[in-house]
Amino acid sequence: MADFVERLRTIVGDKGLITDDQGKHPYLTDWRENYLGSALAIVRPATTEEVSAVVKLCAAEKVAICPQGGNTGMSGGATPQESGREIVLSLTRMNRILEIDKVGYSMTVEAGVVLKTIQETASEHDRLFPLSLGAEGSCTIGGNLSTNAGGVQVLHYGNARNLVMGIEVVLPNGDIWNGLRALKKDNTGYDLRDLYLGAEGTLGIITKAVLKLWPKPKDVATSWNAVPSPEAAVELLSGAYAASEDNVTSCELMGRQGLELVFKHIPGATDPLADRHEWYVLLEWSSSRAPREGANQSGLREKMEAYLGEAMEKGLVLDAVVAQNESQSRAFWALRENHSESQKKEGPSIKHDISVAVSKLPTFVTEGLLAMKKALPECRPVPFGHVGDGNLHFNCQSPPGWSKKQFMEYGDAISGAIYDLVTSHGGSISAEHGIGRIKVDELTHYRSQVELDTMRTLKRALDPDNLMNPGKVVRV
Repeated sequence: MADFVERLRTIVGDKGLITDDQGKHPYLTDWRENYLGSALAIVRPATTEEVSAVVKLCAAEKVAICPQGGNTGMSGGATPQESGREIVLSLTRMNRILEIDKVGYSMTVEAGVVLKTIQETASEHDRLFPLSLGAEGSCTIGGNLSTNAGGVQVLHYGNARNLVMGIEVVLPNGDIWNGLRALKKDNTGYDLRDLYLGAEGTLGIITKAVLKLWPKPKDVATSWNAVPSPEAAVELLSGAYAASEDNVTSCELMGRQGLELVFKHIPGATDPLADRHEWYVLLEWSSSRAPREGANQSGLREKMEAYLGEAMEKGLVLDAVVAQNESQSRAFWALRENHSESQKKEGPSIKHDISVAVSKLPTFVTEGLLAMKKALPECRPVPFGHVGDGNLHFNCQSPPGWSKKQFMEYGDAISGAIYDLVTSHGGSISAEHGIGRIKVDELTHYRSQVELDTMRTLKRALDPDNLMNPGKVVRV
């Protein structure tokens, strides 16, 4: 394949091609280190036209392509297979912000722009791009859109699919579909945009996007709350909508076990409350309207304090602290965002990115903890996540001192119990991380034959040679 690699070099140049083993390695393993693939080369095009030329060459030579963004995924969707018969196509050199439309509240970007850069650029223009997640400092918008990422503000703004007006895609034959339309209404036939959002690069490669922006918040209130149970957390959220005048932007639930790992592994992490509790809620309200002055006027912080006071009287909140400044708010958020990192440092874990209806979440948590312990009594459950949209990372940490091999012998039993329970509650086995490689068998088991056949029909129609991220999402 030496000639093939050299033809790739003529397309992307020396800067766009990595062929040595040391240089390739970071692109061949996933963040969780569950997979180690192999690739003919790491190809890093700088333009959509280069992506198109690379895809056309791969189509002609029947070489598979594994598209990759920031490589921060949790499901192995951006890791190549072990055969070595494919390339990794990294979009990280395509990292330009192309246009800011303040009047139309939109931003046009290339797929390799880091999410945090988009957030900061929007802020500099007095705008907000609300997608926010733990990996925002390294994940790219192309990967976010390809996995239909969620994050901590879904209950107010929606997931990645809801934050996009238009996209540009390189199809499996190398053709370029320009769907970069900054339109709020467009009923011209099938919605091709939604076909590629969440497809994990199995139907084409997203190269650009027109993103929606919102007014930048001028009034933000953040609180750290100890609650007696997940039931109390859901009831606290339910009342917060009216109390905040529909300004709830985030509501995160965490158990004590996960916080203990954060305190153990993250320097500077401290407990905001004096006493230990079993459950916590991180609640945030925000508004684009600045607090108004006057004796009878109050901002969101004052409204939140009043609401939490009422919640304490009802027994929904055991203790609470409302952030008095941005620094304190960031400290609260760091406790939530460092759950995954602290779990990784602690040792092996099994991650379950599930969702159920918010009203069913408390029952699921109770039953899920029992199911996890039944499968492995020594395991350490680490549930946390977005109670506002019913999405929990219902994770399972290995017993202290266990090797990954020893722990993973129980993996099927633990995950099977959780996924069976999720399905019985009408939920989803993948809320925001995608299917990737890790849940291909589970998707086949838990989705209907009609759904699977429809997915396979789409895949075969658009990618008849199965060259686009093969082995991911659905088997054909």
